[in-house]
Parts: sequence; structure tokens; C-alpha cells
Amino acid sequence: MKALDRKLLRDLRLLWSQALTIALVVASGVGGFLTSLSAVDSLALARDRFYATDRFADVFASVRRAPLAAAEALRQEPGVADVQTTVEELVRVSLPGVDDPIIGQLIGLDARAPQRMNRVRLAAGRWPDLGRAGTGPVEVLVSEGFAQTRGLAPGSRLSALVNGRQRELVVTGTALSPEFVFAGLWGMPDTRGFGVFWMDQAVLAAAYDMDGAFNRIAVKLAPGASEQAVVDALTRRLGPYGGREAHGRADQTSHAMLDNEIKEQRVLGTVLPAIFLGVAAFLLNVVVSRLVATQREQIAALKALGYPNLAIGAHYLKLVLVIVGMGLVLGVVAGDRLGTLFTGLYAEFFHFPSFEHRIAPGLLLVSAGLTLVTAVGGTFNAIAATVRLPPAEAMRPPSPGRYRRTLLERLGIQRIGPAARMVLRNMERRPLRTALSIAGVAAAVAIVIMGNFFRDAIEVVVDTQLKVALRADVTVWTTDAVDEPRTRLALARLPGVRQVESNRYVPVTLRHGHLSERTILRGYPGRPALGRLIDVDQHETVIEGRGLLLTDRLARQLGLQPGDPVQVEVMEGRARTLTLPLGGTIPEMMGLNAYLDRDVLNRVLGEGDLATGFLLSVEPGREPEVLRATQALPRVAGAWSKATMLRNMEEISARNIRIMSTVLTTFAVIIAVGVVYNNARIALAERAWELASLRVLGFTRAEVSGLLLGELALVIAVALPLGMALGTALTHGVVAMLASDQFQFPVVIRARTHAWAALAILVAGTASALVVRRRIDRLDMVAALKTRD
Repeated sequence: MKALDRKLLRDLRLLWSQALTIALVVASGVGGFLTSLSAVDSLALARDRFYATDRFADVFASVRRAPLAAAEALRQEPGVADVQTTVEELVRVSLPGVDDPIIGQLIGLDARAPQRMNRVRLAAGRWPDLGRAGTGPVEVLVSEGFAQTRGLAPGSRLSALVNGRQRELVVTGTALSPEFVFAGLWGMPDTRGFGVFWMDQAVLAAAYDMDGAFNRIAVKLAPGASEQAVVDALTRRLGPYGGREAHGRADQTSHAMLDNEIKEQRVLGTVLPAIFLGVAAFLLNVVVSRLVATQREQIAALKALGYPNLAIGAHYLKLVLVIVGMGLVLGVVAGDRLGTLFTGLYAEFFHFPSFEHRIAPGLLLVSAGLTLVTAVGGTFNAIAATVRLPPAEAMRPPSPGRYRRTLLERLGIQRIGPAARMVLRNMERRPLRTALSIAGVAAAVAIVIMGNFFRDAIEVVVDTQLKVALRADVTVWTTDAVDEPRTRLALARLPGVRQVESNRYVPVTLRHGHLSERTILRGYPGRPALGRLIDVDQHETVIEGRGLLLTDRLARQLGLQPGDPVQVEVMEGRARTLTLPLGGTIPEMMGLNAYLDRDVLNRVLGEGDLATGFLLSVEPGREPEVLRATQALPRVAGAWSKATMLRNMEEISARNIRIMSTVLTTFAVIIAVGVVYNNARIALAERAWELASLRVLGFTRAEVSGLLLGELALVIAVALPLGMALGTALTHGVVAMLASDQFQFPVVIRARTHAWAALAILVAGTASALVVRRRIDRLDMVAALKTRD
């Protein structure tokens, strides 16, 4: 073994604790990078494979009822490669012994026409016996996620309210479809309250008078075809059949949820690891600089013995590479384990035939390359100093530091004790190191805040949407627009109902110039009591007398200002276009929404006093009774309980947020320990002679420790408020990058998050200080007082 390599091993043995903490910081950066991006790459790979093998459609449209001949005409449209029609309906589903409301989406399977796109893949059990009509139990396949959550297996029985009649369903198997990778009602992650059921299309069509007709169509585009051109053609062709505007994959619920998740994780997997690697570069620079400073005589001796500058520089570079290499290996292991954990969490929401975690070789190369570049870049100046150091100068001790009055003393503040004066002067003597130490600890604080922010934000979203805005206990919706007074009276007569409020939802396309956007025009009461409009600042917006209101994101997309005319193309019933002035905008968290007073909406549509949804305030404890009673009402399509949805969502989100918070807090504590411990060790090495002299002069161990640890305490004290400000700024930046048309996180950081961040950093700093205090107590004063004259 070469002499320099033996020296390298000796240096690593002496620096093992510092090398370990730096390696852990590097591992945190690499692990965070690989965790997020490998999990999201696995998700994207599973999606792409499933879409390709089971031919996920490109364009989708719904109609009220259209003859099959209309679908054949669509095949002739330019850009259309294939067309597939189905009959689909939302129904009420009941499970034995379960009072919670469940919504099922029934989809017909045609025994005479094999599926050419959006294929249903059998996951377990057997296919239902298609083509066997009758009044007995109907065999169905059920979506895998719902089956797993509700414990359904082949042979399980349940009932569905199919067009006003209860039909018994028998589960023959579980299934998957690229159209329902994410299966949730209106995009809500509630696998307990929503399931997809595939059944004989002949039976479903007969129940809804859809023989020889369809109400859902999927289109596969020809290579190179324009999606927008096909969307426009479908919208035009299906308009006479009550068709809503067609849309591409971007507006398909399952695909949109997948895309949003991939986008979010790519942002988090890029921003946070960059902070870790930046801190690691700083720590490596400090440690290598200190090592070079303490080994000046050794460097001079090596040069005098004929070692070239390149060999000496390579020696110190090897030291950096060994530390980084350890961190890289630990990071890859951590990234693989955490990536597998995250993939398992994804599998609870997104269902694929095959979904396994994998780390792509290219991702490993990128992580290794970024880590090496960051490490070498951070230590380049320190290593270059060994090359530039002349042997004669290296043999002399370093020049003594220049001390002067502290900033506080120069500002006229004289009442500073000797110990505090020594601490402040030593920190001012090295302003860059002090600033970087504070920045490192502040980064750790910011990461803890970032990791716990999502819990605060989701709590605010749920509280705003389902508690402050929605005061109703039960929501009921109908198959079509119904007579409002008659239906409201029928609901008010149900046992336990205290108050009823009606709404009307109409699918529309809003146009302004060449810009357009599909949305739902929501007709609310002028002064609602059960379903209020609450903006992102928790303020209520009253619709009465305001005219058409749009969310601020929707108005920006259409280039609208209050007072501008808006063309409203009604996509329901008789085709017509209304022109309404924009009355104002609302800064909402969710969706591209449009609002209008329900009475005004009914008047401009000229269809009488109609409604499509009803909000019910119910006496405590009587929700199950009300939900059962609504099943007997004609034309009621479904109902859901706010309490049940809240329970299901909080059950899912609480665990996932807890895992994410724990991972990021652990990474942040590693950063804090790395910064505080390495600074303390370096300060101890630099000031060993000074501290030993003070001990000889009669200072106690506590007093000597206070001089050194006082610097650490001051660094943490300054870093905490700066870190909280940095965490807020980082949160704002990440939220801006995660913002989408459908959702934007509110930037809300609660006091408990700041307290948790401060506690985590204080615990990390205290643990590091205790380790350093032990080293101060064991200081060899004889060795420390030996000086070079």
C-alpha cells in the first residue's frame, strides 16, 4: 500500500465521526432524490405499459342517448382510428351490514363485441356469464380497489338501485381497466365509497331503455391526428343527442390524477435533494479546509520529499470521494427501501396489473454524477490550496488571527461579558463559515416545515370545503333536472331532515374570444346556508345580485375581467348559447368553477324551477335513516354522507402525511446534526490550544465548554427564525410549482409546525453538543499546549 493511501486511512480513522455525519447528509440527498423519482418513474412505467397493452382511449364523450348508427358515422371523421360505445350509469349500492352510502358506476360489457380499447382485465375470479338475461341476480366484476377495501370476493352479494328497482349483484371476480387506474367519485380518494361494476350490457341497456343505443363513447386517434380537431368533431356530431363537450385524456379523471401525482413528486424529488447536496458540499469544504490547515507541516514534508502537487491534490480528493462514496451507497439503499414504501402507498390508490418498484440505471448514474459534481465543486478551493501552498510557508505556523471589537461594541453596546465577547469575536472572524453554518441549520428547519406543511394544508382544505363551506350533512343528486318545489318538499318530509337547500348544475363551455374552457355552471341560492362559497382566505362570497362569478384561475385562463361578456354554451338539453357579463372572481382552492344564482340560471334557461342537487341538514344520529329513505324516492340517483367521506379521507391522508413528515423530519435532523456537530468538532480542533490555556488559568470545564458551545447555541438561535422564513418561502415556491388548473394548496403553516421544526433542530443540536462536550472534558491539555515556534 502506498504511503499516501496509508495516510488516507489514518485520516479517515481520525475523522470517522465527521465523515459519517457528512456521509449521512449525502445519503439523505441521494435517498430523497431516488425515493421520489424512482417511485414516480415506476408509476409512470406501470401507467404506460397498462395504457399500451389494454389500449387506453384518447378522447371521451358522454351523451344522454344516441343510436349506434351515430357511432358508425363518427368512424368516418378524419383522425379517428377506432370508436367504442358503452352504456354506463351511476347507481346506489348497498352492502349487507353497511350503512355508509356507496356509489357504483355500472358499465356494460357486450358479449357480441369484444373490447378494442379500455379493456377490462380480470384480476381474480372469473368473467360474468354474459348474454344470460333474466330477473335474477346479475353477475358482475368489481374494481379491485373497492373489492379490497370492502372485503369483496367471488361469491359476495350486494344490491344496486338500478333505475328505481333494486337488483341483486353477485361478484364473480375483480377487474382492472386503464380507464379506472384511479377510481374515485369526482376525483375524491375514497375507495370505500365508490366502486366500478362491469356487467352484461344487455341487462343494463334494458333497465335504462338503451337497447340499440349508447351514452358513453371512447375514441382512439389515428397516428398524427389532431386531438382538438377530433374533440370538436365529436362535440358537433353528438350535440343533437344531448352530448357534452368531448375531452381528451387531460380531462379524464383517472389520467388527470395520475399526471398530477407524477408532476408533484418530480418537483419534490428535485427541490429537496438539491438542499441536501448543497449542505453536504458546504460541510465537505469546511472539513477539508480544516484538514489542510492542520496538516500544513505534513503537506510541506510531502512536497520536500518529492511528491508532486497532483499526487497531493489527488490524495485529498480521494478523501472526499470515499466520504461521498459511503453516502452514495447509503443513499441508494435508503432510496430503494423508501421508494418501495412509496410505491406501496401508490398501489393503494392506483391499480395496475403489474406495479413494482425499480430504480432505472440512468437514475443511478444521474444521482451519482450530481453528487460527485457537487462534492468536488464544494471542495475544489480547499484541495487547490494544497497545491498552491509553498513548502517553506507550510513549515511556518499560520498567521495569528486579527481580532477587533465586535459589531455590538462598535455600535456602542459595551455591556458584554468576556465569554460572550470571545464568542462574538470568533464568529465575526470567520463570517463566511458562520453564515454558511447558519444557512445549513436554517435549511434543516425549512425542510421540517416543508414536510409538515402538507398536513396543515390538507387539514385547511378539508376543513374549508367540508366543514366551513358545506354545512349540510347529506348531499342528494338526481338523474336529471327535476321540479325543485316538489322534490324539496319530498326530501323535507323524510324523518330526521331539518332543512333542505337546492342547487342546479349545468355542464357548459365558457368562451371569450378564441379561448374556451369546459366547466360546470353551479346554480346556488342567492344567500346559501348549507352550501356556502368560501374563498382561500376563509371569506364568504354571496352570489345574490352579483351575476356570473368565476374562480380567479378560470377567469385568467379566459382572459376575463369583471364586466367582460362571457359566452356560455349550454351542453345539456337543447343547444343554446347565452351571453352573461362577468360579475366578479373568487380565489378558490379547487377547480375551475362558475357560479350563478339558481333563480337567475333557471330564468335564463327558460326551463322552469328546476334543480339537480339538494343539501340536507339532518338531526344528529339519523343520517343512516335518511340515506335509506332517499332510496325510495324516484329520480334520486345517489346520496353521500359528509361524515362518512370525512372519516374515509382522514383515515387515508393521516397515515400518508405522517409517513412523509417522518421521512423529511429525519432527513432534516441529519442535516442539523451534520452542520452542528462538524462545526463544533472543527471549532474544537482549531481552538484546542486556547481552551487548554483557559483550563490552566483556572476556568472550569463548564466555562470552557460554554465558550465553544455558545457559538453553536448562537448559530441555532439565529438559524431558527431564518429557517422559518426560508421554510415559508420554500413552501410558496413549491406550491407555485405544484399548482394546477384543478387544485392549488393554500399556503398555511400552523404554529405547531413551527414548534415541531424548532424542537427537532434543538434536539439535534443538543445531542451534538453533548457529544462535543464529552470531547472537551477529555481534552489532553499537554498535547494541546504544544506549539510550533
